[in-house]
Amino acid sequence: MAANLTTLPLFAAVGTPATPPGDDTMEATPSLWEDADVIYTYSRAQALEDGVLVDVSDTAREAGFKWPVALTSAVWGLIEDIPSSKPWQSVAGRLWDALYMAFCAIKCAPHGGDTLHYRLIMHHGRHTYVTLKLVTSPGDAGEPAGEPVVTIMLPEED
Repeated sequence: MAANLTTLPLFAAVGTPATPPGDDTMEATPSLWEDADVIYTYSRAQALEDGVLVDVSDTAREAGFKWPVALTSAVWGLIEDIPSSKPWQSVAGRLWDALYMAFCAIKCAPHGGDTLHYRLIMHHGRHTYVTLKLVTSPGDAGEPAGEPVVTIMLPEED
């Protein structure tokens, strides 16, 4: 069964109104890019192959996720950046923390939307907390039955 992200009750978008405020009679204006030719696309599979994304789906399934999960290389870098003052921490433990807290944030959030920001304790540099952004989107054409995918990134990443 193909998943339609507009009908899946996932979690609330953070700070994004469902409809623009104002007049309900606004007419849709055509998109600037509606008839534009596609020059280049960069698929999720290419990003995984290039190391821009890191597939963590196996561990994510253990944390409760049903869809494939990938981290951006920036988030993976934070997970690997274990401070020397915390020698008892491990990459596996920090990955688990990031994924399990994402799963808990989804469970606690109201339904609707495709983006969720969440915060967790992850020591890095002089900081104790990190805020991450979880985004659901349709997978590549090669994903089974158009399966949705999850990407965890830094808030300023797209």
